[in-house]
Amino acid sequence: MSTAPSTVPVAGTGPRFSVAPMMDWTDRHCRAFLRCFSPRALLYTEMITAAAILRGDRARLLQFSPEEQPVALQLGGSSPAELALAARVGEEAGYQEINLNCGCPSDRVSSGAFGACLMEEPARVAECVAAMRAVVGVPVTVKMRIGVVNRQRDGGHDARAAMLRFDEADYARLSEFTRQILAAGCATLIVHARKAVLGGLSPHENRTVPPLRFDVVRRLREEFPGVPLSVNGGIRTAEAAVEAVQWCDSVMIGREAYHRPYLLAALQAALYPADHWAAPSPAEVLDRMGEYAARELAAGERLSNITRHMLGLVTHTAGARDYRRLMAEGARSRSAGPELLAQARALLLQGAA
Repeated sequence: MSTAPSTVPVAGTGPRFSVAPMMDWTDRHCRAFLRCFSPRALLYTEMITAAAILRGDRARLLQFSPEEQPVALQLGGSSPAELALAARVGEEAGYQEINLNCGCPSDRVSSGAFGACLMEEPARVAECVAAMRAVVGVPVTVKMRIGVVNRQRDGGHDARAAMLRFDEADYARLSEFTRQILAAGCATLIVHARKAVLGGLSPHENRTVPPLRFDVVRRLREEFPGVPLSVNGGIRTAEAAVEAVQWCDSVMIGREAYHRPYLLAALQAALYPADHWAAPSPAEVLDRMGEYAARELAAGERLSNITRHMLGLVTHTAGARDYRRLMAEGARSRSAGPELLAQARALLLQGAA
């Protein structure tokens, strides 16, 4: 775990760091696990489409446990009417923020006319934000990219050049998109500091191939200085987070928090030193998650749906490999219960002895 840097900014009124919405990862069990490492982090749901909430099993989709709070709901969609109804349902369910996804570049999302492709339609996004803002009392926020490249429209070579370039025309589009959503009532800008490439890049490549441009996000902050801004992309240490919050309000961490959850404890210590919060040991985390698993299994959940998120609890320590094998393989049995977490606890304590 990283040591807390010595220079710490004065804490603002909002959360100083958050865990990004990640499809197939940040479900309620993942959030319950990640909450063990920080009482302050704002946790986001996976993206849930407005249509799924309105037409599907909304109780299951929106379920979360009280210990997960603070939790924000990320919605996907492009219909102002549907998003407004879904946002109201989300607020009634207890979510503390409603976030609109304008950053996901996957083909699955783009084909539904939402995600990063919406950045090409600022007026529609503004209409969506205004519709949600009109019916909820919690903040409505937008997660976005610094720009969009459409490979089908631009062609392979031109698209690659556009991905690597960020010129004044790019900034003008970003500024206009930002201006319109803020006028509609967006409370916080959450900006992934890369362009999104629609078509031709995998989701992983979209997180790594387009260059990070923190300078663009800083310019956005200078143009809209009074607007809360969270930066996302490439922040992997507490030191990097502290450096970022010298010029923005907060940082959003993605897969690094999932694979190395103790990073959240390092961020908690670095960004909230006055809390004097002590990070739990792996054994304490397993005790807490054992109680959680017992409750969930009694309600009909399978253990593997919980433990699949816990493999990163220990890395590069004695017993880490055996721990991961036990958690991954042992939880597959339909009869597996909370005692598996007690076995994992004993295994780690034995390795540390």
